[in-house]
Amino acid sequence: MGASLKDVAQLAGVSVKTVSNVVNNYPHVTPAMRERVQRAIDELGYRPNLTARHLRKGRTGIIALAVPELGNPYFAELAGAVIDAAARHDYTVLLDHTAGLREKEVLVSQGFRAHVIDGLILSPIELEAEDLLGRPGDAPLVLVGEREYDAPYDHIAIDNVAAARTAVRHLAGLGRQRIAFLGARREMARQPAHLRLRGWREELTAAGLPHDDSLVAATDGYGRWDGAAAMNALLDRGAQPDAVFAYNDLMALGAMRALVERGLRVPQDVSVVGFDDVEEGRFSTVALTTVSPDKQAIARLAVERVVARLAGAPQLQPERIRPGYTLVARESTAPRTG
Repeated sequence: MGASLKDVAQLAGVSVKTVSNVVNNYPHVTPAMRERVQRAIDELGYRPNLTARHLRKGRTGIIALAVPELGNPYFAELAGAVIDAAARHDYTVLLDHTAGLREKEVLVSQGFRAHVIDGLILSPIELEAEDLLGRPGDAPLVLVGEREYDAPYDHIAIDNVAAARTAVRHLAGLGRQRIAFLGARREMARQPAHLRLRGWREELTAAGLPHDDSLVAATDGYGRWDGAAAMNALLDRGAQPDAVFAYNDLMALGAMRALVERGLRVPQDVSVVGFDDVEEGRFSTVALTTVSPDKQAIARLAVERVVARLAGAPQLQPERIRPGYTLVARESTAPRTG
């Protein structure tokens, strides 16, 4: 049987209440007393009963994270970051997969698992603002991802337009003049693809380059096959780009494969930039240049907002928070030659 609070108190020569204050990280404990109790905790190998602690507060100790696609490396990496961030607050994460379907996102957002979770972090794709109206229950909801919503909930998302402009600016600065965009969507103007397409157009204008719509490839999905098919479609219709900005890294990797199969060299003939900075892109035969969202910050901020709302912070107004991003230049981009 493991050590108890009482065992720690006896060894440290303090009250059970003092040990509880140290375990719960109350600020009024003196550094000397905290160190004394911590030595006893370490010696006995005491581990707090987190389940009991949460139950005393009427909580389950579980935060749900609902994402469109766990098979997408970006969401897998984000999930890992959320799990780590939640653990620092003594929370466990329940993962949910919505497949990017509106009905599943509505089900999750409306409290489908409300009896087992304390809060929800949701990355929506098809969800609409009206779906969030009259949301039942009091479990905090934090939105992550680039869909734009006029709704009274915290929203953690990078500036997609600015990030896209950074990618295109990089390509234009290398002397590339026919810069294609892969991954436009045919509908739903608030989706991130449209924001990145807007950034593509704005930066081309700023660079004095035309935004030729024949260099825009619309897709139904965002995977490797979609990227390869979009690249082949551009080449088949004679729209020969000298650079490609893809909606995400998976599409960029598919596009690079298609270029190689068509006898074109990356980056000499066509430079390629992705988005998300997934690990796979760092180890492709030609390492992928990409826009890297700060996934650690996205996860940390989302968890902190859930925890703060669970703590009942009345002054905390719903806020749109923009974490940072960087452009990571690798082997898939190079100056234009000839």
